[in-house]
Amino acid sequence: MTQDRNIHLPSLSSTRSQRIARCPPCSPIPPRFLIWKALLGLLAFDVLGFGRNFPKMHRFVSRWRVSPRTAPRDGVDRVCEAINYACVWYPKRALCLQRSAVTTCLLRTCGVPAKMVIGSQNLPFKAHAWTEVNGRAINERRDVLKIYGVWERC
Repeated sequence: MTQDRNIHLPSLSSTRSQRIARCPPCSPIPPRFLIWKALLGLLAFDVLGFGRNFPKMHRFVSRWRVSPRTAPRDGVDRVCEAINYACVWYPKRALCLQRSAVTTCLLRTCGVPAKMVIGSQNLPFKAHAWTEVNGRAINERRDVLKIYGVWERC
């Protein structure tokens, strides 16, 4: 039995409706549910105490496996957009470590082989965390590889 992937919503513009209609068959999660998953991921990060227990968080992200399903063509963009919306609605400020951990796990759930990267710069000392897909930093405003030296990829 096949499901009809076309969704017709009269209140949305035709381009928005067309974008929803093109959701890949391997990605049955509508964008609003992806935002909820991102919000729950941010909450889980805080509830599990990952901000206070780095080794526990590192093990958790390292052990999160990439889903065997085929990644949607626009999966990285959809996850980044969901994370950005979730951070806006999250009641406290999500720092880079929290964002990168949740982004990495969500991407791996969608079948994208993402890595969480932790790095620092020497002077003045600053540490930063981000997510990479195929060696390229995603959801970043600047070229973090030129600014930060990499400590760990997991």
